[in-house]
Amino acid sequence: MRQSELFTRVERNAPKDEATVNAQLLHRAGFVDKLMSGVYSYLPLGLQVLRNIEQIVREEMNAIGGQEVLMPVLHPKSIWEKSGGWDRIDVLFKLESRTGKEYALGQSEEEVVTPLVMKRVQTYQDLPLAVYQIHWKFRDELRSKSGLLRGVEFFMKDMYSFHESQEDFDRFYGIVRKAYLKIFERAGLVAKATEASGGSFSEKISYEFMVLTDAGEDDILYCDVCEFCVNVTIAKQAVGSACPGCKQGKLHKARASEVGNVFDLGEKYAKDFDLTFVGRDKKKHHPVMGCYGVGVSRLMGVVVEKFHDEKGIIWPESVAPFRAHLLELGNASAKEVYDYLQTQGVEVLYDDRNASAGEKFVEADLIGIPWRLVVSEKTGGKVEVKHRTSKDAKLVTKEELVNAMKIQTKT
Repeated sequence: MRQSELFTRVERNAPKDEATVNAQLLHRAGFVDKLMSGVYSYLPLGLQVLRNIEQIVREEMNAIGGQEVLMPVLHPKSIWEKSGGWDRIDVLFKLESRTGKEYALGQSEEEVVTPLVMKRVQTYQDLPLAVYQIHWKFRDELRSKSGLLRGVEFFMKDMYSFHESQEDFDRFYGIVRKAYLKIFERAGLVAKATEASGGSFSEKISYEFMVLTDAGEDDILYCDVCEFCVNVTIAKQAVGSACPGCKQGKLHKARASEVGNVFDLGEKYAKDFDLTFVGRDKKKHHPVMGCYGVGVSRLMGVVVEKFHDEKGIIWPESVAPFRAHLLELGNASAKEVYDYLQTQGVEVLYDDRNASAGEKFVEADLIGIPWRLVVSEKTGGKVEVKHRTSKDAKLVTKEELVNAMKIQTKT
């Protein structure tokens, strides 16, 4: 992609109404544009990051047997009345058509997915079954803030599983848990599976996947030895107390941001819609359901909160909009290098603009693409290669570029 043709513009200053790092840097670097509080347009660079995260999530959900569907955003009032959500859920967007009919905008899909799946489930032999979608959600947040971390409109993966028993749900939860931790690891993050209350979805204990960040909205207690972690709001322990899990470590308090969750829905929604299957005992049973969410757009914001410096964003290679940023300086031409990288399958943003070297360097650091490649009169027919996290650069031939960028530098 030639940067001279890219639909984006780097801003010198952060918006005055944005306080969090992700909101400031994503706006300044031309990844998003704020329409109103909690609602953003994703520009080409931002959309590519979003799609990269989406694909990681899709691959891991497919790997554990999830089947992708796409469900409506607009829901009739009747299905939300059946579940009790119409009057119970305060963040539900409600609207009325010109014919007087009332609708809701989807903030979750239990009311849609339960009848959808159970139309196709007759006996226990049709279970377990898991379907998911990656789609936009809407919640009437009173305090939408923190950039992409808390929005009115957001991009989310939600999966729903159906089981013949609680034991089978518990088995599948263990599989999903590993898949979730792999998703966050692939995005460059370390997440902790944290016990929390079920909130408005379930009265049972749920699990939230938390990434430590000062921009988060939750406080957690975590063990410094094992994987025990609990949300402070339901914790029976205090900071510094012995870990109830391993009995060896101590509990520490930290600020964290939720990037995923799992809810044990039990039989609630199947009972609400009176949907059953024939069990092994030839009797009718309600399926046990689970709900599994990953905030795709939120994850994008959390990555920026975790990976940045005073110069700008530092994208992990797995989610970066491009792998390399090629800067053409002065009277030198980088087109030959650009063409070569394309033949090698390297995704590259080619800064061919008529701008000063200083401007190009500053903007490259702000945008945060992992590898910076420079062609100038000083490089003498070679290419200067530097990772975004490194202070050192080296000169290589264009044929050596691909190998030079195989070095995995941890952010």
